[in-house]
Amino acid sequence: MELKVPEVGESIFEAEIGKWHKKDGESVKKDDLLCELETDKISLEMNAEADGVLHIKVQEGETVKIGAVIGELEEGAGGAEEEEKRAAEAGQGQPKEKPGKAEKTAKSAKAEKEKAAEKTKETTAQEPEKAAGPAAGGGKAAPASKAPAAPRPAPARDAERTTRQAMSPLRRRIAERLLAARQQTAMLTTFNEADLSRILALRQKHGEEFQKKHGIKLGFMSFFVKAASEALSEIPEVNARIDGDDIVYQNFYDIGVAIGGEKGLVVPVLRDTDRMHFADIERGIADFVTKVQENKLALADLEGGTFTISNGGVYGSLLSTPILNPPQSAVLGMHAIQQRPVVIAGEIVIRPMMYLALSYDHRIVDGRQAVTFLKRIKDLVEAPEEMLLEL
Repeated sequence: MELKVPEVGESIFEAEIGKWHKKDGESVKKDDLLCELETDKISLEMNAEADGVLHIKVQEGETVKIGAVIGELEEGAGGAEEEEKRAAEAGQGQPKEKPGKAEKTAKSAKAEKEKAAEKTKETTAQEPEKAAGPAAGGGKAAPASKAPAAPRPAPARDAERTTRQAMSPLRRRIAERLLAARQQTAMLTTFNEADLSRILALRQKHGEEFQKKHGIKLGFMSFFVKAASEALSEIPEVNARIDGDDIVYQNFYDIGVAIGGEKGLVVPVLRDTDRMHFADIERGIADFVTKVQENKLALADLEGGTFTISNGGVYGSLLSTPILNPPQSAVLGMHAIQQRPVVIAGEIVIRPMMYLALSYDHRIVDGRQAVTFLKRIKDLVEAPEEMLLEL
């Protein structure tokens, strides 16, 4: 059975062999993980479709076209029965050598050891004479002088202290998109801050009941996704994109949620978020996190998206400038919640505050629209009950 690189999507033409989880010639069972493949958009896994023996044709790190044969699975050979046989043989141990043979082997090894020691002794005795040599003009031998070691070249020193590793296709794609976002957009960022006292109180009061009813924890992201959906409907330029000389106004709200994985940041998309309930959003995000952790994110999960939310606060970020995810025109950055002094009604009080950042493409979104949009996000998350009641 040939192992071919599967088709992932119309825009993906090649893949890199990320890692083989089985060795060449190793017996595998059906559904065993054989290897990981890296593309410029997602990573995917290949599993064995039957019991057999794996024969690898393409090594780790090599790039191949979609549909290329990277290995073969010799069905019927090995598999579960072979593994059981190997385990049984391992339990029995190795056959013992005959006493005569073992004694002969030991004597031979001892003789070789003594011979090597004698040779070393002779060589050591001769070395001083060779090192000293005759003095110039005869007479006593001059003492040997040790020449100073030449300094190592700087590239050699650096090589010992660094590790070079080729970028994966996914990392290369991320780098290309980030660079394009800087070079091909007029990106600006506006900032604000939100008091999350009422969200925290609401989660504390109803969080346990919410989890019992819906089977999912009530987090922060669902509040911001719902707030963004509302704000996008009110300020459509933020939800639009540029296509050539046209502005495309998108009358739907597919919001991408940035999730960090071992291989880089990915942005799976929640569809029609204006129609989703809080539990639906939380379940959708949890499913995406699981897919990222298990390396099972599909290309369809990443396609499209009209707006992105990135929560750097989960890593402790207090304030940052999120970068655009083209062709989208804006991205919202959430940050860590901090207890800070603020002035409310003329008094200084301590409140759980979060800095918010909105990066936007100034070619399509004016400053007034960007500031108004972020202010609307702030108002909605500071009054979550009104958002829940759709007031």
